Amino acid sequence: MRSLSRIFRYIAPYKGLAFLSILFVFLSAIFSLFSLAMVAPFLKVLFGETDLVTQPTHFALNANAIIHNFNYILSQIIIGRGKVRALVFVGIMVLGTSLLKNFFLYYSKYFMIPIRTGIVKDLRNKIFAKVLDLPLGYFSEERKGDLMSRMAQDVAEIEVSVVRSLEMIFRDPIMIISYLAALFYMSPKLSGFVLVLLPVSGIIIGRIGKTLRSTSLQGQKKLGLIMSVFEETLGGLRIVKAFNAEEKMQSRFENTNNFFTRLQVKIFSRQQLASPVSEFLGILVMVIVLWYGGAMVLGENSSLSSSVLITYLVVFSQIINPAKSVTTAYYNVLKGLASSDRIDQVLNAEVTIRDKENAVAISDFRDKIEYRNVNFQYEKDPVLHNINITIKKGMAIALVGRSGSGKSTIVDLIPRFIDTTSGDVLIDGTSVKDFKLHDLRQLMGIVSQQSILFNDTFFNNIAFGMTDAKEEDVIAAAKVANAHDFIMETANGYYTNVGEGGSKMSGGQRQRISIARAVLKNPPILILDEATSSLDTESERLVQEAILNLMKNRTSIVIAHRLSTVKHSDLIIVLDEGKIVEVGKHDELLKIKDGAYRSLHKLQMY
Repeated sequence: MRSLSRIFRYIAPYKGLAFLSILFVFLSAIFSLFSLAMVAPFLKVLFGETDLVTQPTHFALNANAIIHNFNYILSQIIIGRGKVRALVFVGIMVLGTSLLKNFFLYYSKYFMIPIRTGIVKDLRNKIFAKVLDLPLGYFSEERKGDLMSRMAQDVAEIEVSVVRSLEMIFRDPIMIISYLAALFYMSPKLSGFVLVLLPVSGIIIGRIGKTLRSTSLQGQKKLGLIMSVFEETLGGLRIVKAFNAEEKMQSRFENTNNFFTRLQVKIFSRQQLASPVSEFLGILVMVIVLWYGGAMVLGENSSLSSSVLITYLVVFSQIINPAKSVTTAYYNVLKGLASSDRIDQVLNAEVTIRDKENAVAISDFRDKIEYRNVNFQYEKDPVLHNINITIKKGMAIALVGRSGSGKSTIVDLIPRFIDTTSGDVLIDGTSVKDFKLHDLRQLMGIVSQQSILFNDTFFNNIAFGMTDAKEEDVIAAAKVANAHDFIMETANGYYTNVGEGGSKMSGGQRQRISIARAVLKNPPILILDEATSSLDTESERLVQEAILNLMKNRTSIVIAHRLSTVKHSDLIIVLDEGKIVEVGKHDELLKIKDGAYRSLHKLQMY
């Protein structure tokens, strides 16, 4: 039950509310017993079994004193006003205690609401914070749809599980214990017989739910796969239609969905079995109790009267519903624990890139960036081999090579999106691993091949990450990036929403907004990851002009497939299969006979 105990740790901030909920549950149980206890005097008056009490006793908080004084009051009403008035009095007492019982029961649930919603809020916050904290490499192994399923469906499942388990622990056991105490008070012998029967029914219910958790875990995994297929299809809908692959995608989705449905049928059929089985077992136990108790009433020298037996059965019948709730809650908890396991996989995922103890602050880039004997591999696949590069402040460095040669991996090491397997990357003679991550990344502006824009206004996309950006600064950055004119042509200018992922703009316009974002940040180190590779000629010209404006007076590292965009770089580094094969300027590299750069240049020229 470690996963369940982890869930209950989220209750700690709400322990005051939990205490109030438990208190009101306890009060509700007491008044529920009082209302049920009224059955015995009602029946005694009705059957003429009442023994009149002529003297009260001193009041005390124990059952004997309370019952004696109640019987004294009832006896006075019978003597003074008759048995009919006594029945009316008992009825009023039942109504009053029932009203108080339901009043306290309502408030026990009322104080449970902020616990329920608060735990789910905290859990979602923790998952989101963890997603932001995890290294980029984690998401290459995980499907986005599956992560979305964990945030939505699994958290919702835990919400049900938490509420049911809280009720199971706080409300229903208190009710059951209270009723059992009353039953033992009325007849210890009969109650001892009941306690022998109840564990038998518990064992039967436990065996039914044995496989529910593992089946639920399979179901939640399949739901994550369904979400992934749906998310991938939405993202690639243009390609799906272009290649007439609708039937293939439909078949893929339906197969996954059908398997998930079969698992759900198995889960729900097992879950729904809990209530009828527990109810049948409860009725079975009640019939046995009725037989055994009846035998006690009819036997010689019986200490149990018929009115007490009927009251006993009424009280015992009230155990059935909380016992059913405990059983149903048990199944919900088992089902919820499968979701808890999936969420724990995210929350417990190792964060490999974080600030080291006593990390150094950095506010400026003064001298150079160095790669010293850098090697890197993803799990068992080597990507970089013995990379040595020195980038002086103010230089423009270009990384070129075939796809998969390790260009993006090299630049990802500087902001520590990934860390070296061996060797080191240094800024001004200090390892990037020694700097505070926030300070390190504050030195850099990144423009990637795929423009990442958020469903927000132009202003907020350009000022992203800047807490105090002024409108004039945003406009100035947009002008440098050649974005001001097309922004002003929109309905609300800088306060026009760009749509999801910038869907309302062309690729060149999206890229210029990304460049404007980097301009506004004004970083000393600039990383351009194939920023013009997917653009048409006119868009490329405008974006390239914006990039040249951005690169002025900055240290720039440019990744490019189109060699025409890097021929004026201070240094070109040619990579092949994770190794540096050539280093030099454009003209120098073209003179190398059978050189890698010369070969790439020829391919692009013809």
